[in-house]
Amino acid sequence: MADNIKFALAMLFVVAGLVGFYMLADQALVFRVLAVLAGVAAGVALAWNTAPGERFKDFGGEAIKETRKVAWPTRKESLQTTGIVFAFVVVMAIFLYVTDKSLEWVLYDLILGWKRS
Repeated sequence: MADNIKFALAMLFVVAGLVGFYMLADQALVFRVLAVLAGVAAGVALAWNTAPGERFKDFGGEAIKETRKVAWPTRKESLQTTGIVFAFVVVMAIFLYVTDKSLEWVLYDLILGWKRS
């Protein structure tokens, strides 16, 4: 129950920041943006201290640990893979162009007899 109240208050902080943005319409844009940022920061700080916030922090920490375990490709491997993909795209583009023009010729010139001039 306490977490629900904290989340409600966090949402109210965010809404208060947004309301402040519009209430300060006659002020400089910097102050208006600061009002939104203050509301969001207060909301995040409050939500961060709830049970779901703690689980989110744990999840983030585990995600960072997992990214450190990944065997990232080298620059050479990345360039080779990119080159292969690029070559495949070019070959497929040529294949589809030839297929399209062949079907166009068969349908329009041979079957329908609409020879182009």
